[in-house]
Amino acid sequence: MGLETEKADTRIFMDDDNFPRSGGPALSEAEKCAEDELDRDPHGLNAHLQLGFEDVIAEPELTHSFDKVWICSHALFELSKYLIYKLLTLVLAIPLALVVGIVFAVLSCLHIWIVVPFVKTCLMVLPSVQTIWKSLTDVFVVPFFQSIGRCFAMVNIHLDQE
Repeated sequence: MGLETEKADTRIFMDDDNFPRSGGPALSEAEKCAEDELDRDPHGLNAHLQLGFEDVIAEPELTHSFDKVWICSHALFELSKYLIYKLLTLVLAIPLALVVGIVFAVLSCLHIWIVVPFVKTCLMVLPSVQTIWKSLTDVFVVPFFQSIGRCFAMVNIHLDQE
C-alpha cells in the first residue's frame, strides 16, 4: 500500500516535430539566457529554506493513509505553497524591496557621514585625552591608593589553633 507499488496514470504526448533530435533539451536562445540567470541566491543565503512535503508531513510505516489521500495531500501542499508564495511576493516584494532599499540607503548615509567621521575624530582626540587622564590619575588617584595600600600593608593576622 505504498507509493512505490502504484502505477502512474499520467502520460506525455509530444509531436515528433517538437521533440529535439539531438537528445538535449530544446531551448531557445532566450530560454538559455534565462537559464543562466536562474540562480537568484548565488551566495546561498536561503539554503536552509529547502522545505518539502517530506520535511513537514511524515507517516510512520505502520500508520499509512490511503495512497490517493497521500498523493492528493502532497499535491495540495506543493500547490498551496507555490501559489501562496507567488501571491505574497506579488503583494509584498515591491513594497518591501522599497523599504529595505531606503533602510540600507539611510544606514549607509549615516555610516559614511556620521559614524566614520565621529570615530576618526575620537581617534585624533584620544591621545590628548589620554595624556590629561594620566595626569589626573597620577595627581589624585595614585597617591590615595598608595596611602591606603601602605595602611593595609601593616596589618598582620595570626591564627592560633587550640
